Amino acid sequence: MHIHLLVNTFGQDLQHRYGEKIHKLTLHGAFTCPNRDGTLGKGGCTFCNVASFADEHSQQLSICEQLAARKDEIARARRYLAYFQAYTSTYAEVAYLQKMYEEALQVADMVGLCVGTRPDCVPDAVLDLLSSYQQQGFEIWLELGLQSAHADTLKRINRGHDYSAYADAVERARARNLKICTHLIVGLPGEGKDECLATLQQVVATGTDGIKLHPLHVVEGSTMAKAWRAGRLPTLSQQEYAEIAANMIRHTPPEVVYHRVTATARRPTLLAPEWCERRWGVMLDIYRHLEQLGPQGSALGQPFRFPG
Repeated sequence: MHIHLLVNTFGQDLQHRYGEKIHKLTLHGAFTCPNRDGTLGKGGCTFCNVASFADEHSQQLSICEQLAARKDEIARARRYLAYFQAYTSTYAEVAYLQKMYEEALQVADMVGLCVGTRPDCVPDAVLDLLSSYQQQGFEIWLELGLQSAHADTLKRINRGHDYSAYADAVERARARNLKICTHLIVGLPGEGKDECLATLQQVVATGTDGIKLHPLHVVEGSTMAKAWRAGRLPTLSQQEYAEIAANMIRHTPPEVVYHRVTATARRPTLLAPEWCERRWGVMLDIYRHLEQLGPQGSALGQPFRFPG
């Protein structure tokens, strides 16, 4: 399976531009979230439990220590991107953010940053800081967690912002030539194939440089876990997810880079769907759909063509 022949993948995009493999190293900057600390609400989004993707040990280490540990784990790459993933990685005073980001950027072989955050947590001062690193030649990606463009869904999952907050963040980031990667969840309550495609189309119309697709994970400690245990929260099958994801990819312009087409979680934190533990089987199903129906952009009459 060579999914990069059918999808404009982030890994292949980086390899094409840098001439070698670039690996993302996940970091924990001890951030919180306005939807958990009481600023907007408490308890967070209904799907959220950061422990499902954050290593507890890493939260006790400095940025340099985390990077050293991750680099020791990765032997296939010589250069890296620092990925601030957990919670809202712009939700702090600018001086603290500068300290965190620059501690990562000063590490040898680091080509840049990927910063995960909410669209309502990117004030101009933060965008200016990220832009300053880009002007120094670093690869900078602002990863915005939108999840859905539908107002009813955003309210249902207790997101705490609307689409206009996302559109505003994108406009201000793009004015500074920052690259945007939009996070979308497939399988949210009340959404199916049509709703997911509508979200994708709205995101593309607003303007984005990258997309990250996630299947809905029901994880321990989340509000959704209670609904799932009570039998009130159906989840997608692997085939249903692969079909929806492939359809979204086929409706995505070929120049948009896919940072991820699926995501995994670990037991015992992961409750459902059980197939979310297995990445490669899901990717194979997506690949088969695309192989049969056409690559990224084919539904738009703009099929992706691998540059190799």
